Amino acid sequence: MEVTVTNVTKRIKGAQVLSNVTMTLHSGCIVGFRGVNGSGKTMLMRILSGLVHPTEGEVAIDGKILGRNLSFPPSIGTLIERPAFLDEYSGRKNLQLLASICNRIDCAEVDQAISRVGLLPTEKKPYKKYSLGMKQRLGIAGAIMEHPEFILLDEPTNALDVDGIQMVKKVLREERERGALIVLACHDPVILEELSDEIYHIVEGQITSRYQVHNETES
Repeated sequence: MEVTVTNVTKRIKGAQVLSNVTMTLHSGCIVGFRGVNGSGKTMLMRILSGLVHPTEGEVAIDGKILGRNLSFPPSIGTLIERPAFLDEYSGRKNLQLLASICNRIDCAEVDQAISRVGLLPTEKKPYKKYSLGMKQRLGIAGAIMEHPEFILLDEPTNALDVDGIQMVKKVLREERERGALIVLACHDPVILEELSDEIYHIVEGQITSRYQVHNETES
């Protein structure tokens, strides 16, 4: 998969959120977005996912333009901002409902995704009684369960303990090895550099630098 972002600008009520963003992203790579709150990372993720259209410029997925040739990337998993599920249903039921939209995976694969993030598929309590960390884990499970080619994760380590952060690292490395293109925003520069193959630094809606990361060891 190749994702090409060309001169993307986004303005909302006269305020410029993104300015002339250009990048090319490829499968089998973890791309990190680094920047302070309000720098434009989340908006760029929304545009990459097809949830928001740019004011100017374009995003192409394997040569097909989002918003013109495609409504959304054909194979995508996202966790942008907070996880959002139905309060009265269990985590498993929520993911089964989500999976039923496209019918790409069966119940066993839903259960496998739940187990991969350290939750129990047999957990009966409703989502509203989940801790913040459990909600975050379920959101990650929802993003990866359909084995998407393109994964967008906005602050996936939020509300996670040490074990949860290790789980995120393990899952993302497995997904990269599988061949997925992963875009990751994370406030922790150590985690971001440990996981990313390349990092874009975003300041006030503009890419100010891009650099390759060469990790000799993985923990």
